[in-house]
Amino acid sequence: MTKSVPALLREHGLRPRKRLGQSFLLDPVALGRIVEAADLSAGDSVVEVGAGVGNLTRLLAAEAGTVVAVELDDRLVGILSEQVAGLTNVRVVHGDVLDIQDFGFADLAYKVVGNLPYYITSAVLRHFLEGRPRPTLLVVTVQREVAERIVAQPGDMSLLAVSVQFYGRPRILARIPAGAFYPSPQVDSAVVRIDVEAELQVDLDEAVSERAFFRVVRAGFSQKRKTLRNSLSGGLGLDPAAVEERLREAGVDPRRRAETLSLQEWAAVARSLR
Repeated sequence: MTKSVPALLREHGLRPRKRLGQSFLLDPVALGRIVEAADLSAGDSVVEVGAGVGNLTRLLAAEAGTVVAVELDDRLVGILSEQVAGLTNVRVVHGDVLDIQDFGFADLAYKVVGNLPYYITSAVLRHFLEGRPRPTLLVVTVQREVAERIVAQPGDMSLLAVSVQFYGRPRILARIPAGAFYPSPQVDSAVVRIDVEAELQVDLDEAVSERAFFRVVRAGFSQKRKTLRNSLSGGLGLDPAAVEERLREAGVDPRRRAETLSLQEWAAVARSLR
């Protein structure tokens, strides 16, 4: 890419769309860290979420075998196509990544890379982690606060943390200051790498499906200020006394709150409430 992102946008008479949370990462060092974190080789297939005008796409294409660059904004798709013209291993897809179930990889392993706007971070992560086949690795740039929520431990857990850690091991690799983006957001960001495991990180028996597990977890977090006894009874429509008994059977104090439970404790609760 010979022109800067701001210059390309000005050339086409465009401005970033706030409603889409558009903030383009410009810093070459940060872009390089993202590509490095993805551990790419010529045999890898990559889905890039929110490819924008292709400044990261070209770097990914130089390392990976195949890159599917997904962009929702119809104004940017033309620029993106121009910027990756001649790169035979890049396929540009215009659409909402949340509506795409098949990226053309069949059952082949693939990786996900993207700069995720705040308002769709949870939805995008769920889309890939709950999908089939799941990616083997995700490297995403998110708001720093969101990154800290993703890697949180019992005591500070959230529904997002459980949803990610159920499938893999997340870790924060780098902090990216707001000034590295155009336009600059109001907060700093962070690069998060999620290594997706072949086996779930929670021991569920045959009586508890993933869907049932998350139904319990969502109920637990539905009223965070309440004890598990009350949040689960309200969220699941069960008698509070019966929920208390089940929690004690699972070895969990009914007076605890959702953010204090580990994944294995959630599994025990789900089994007890099945």
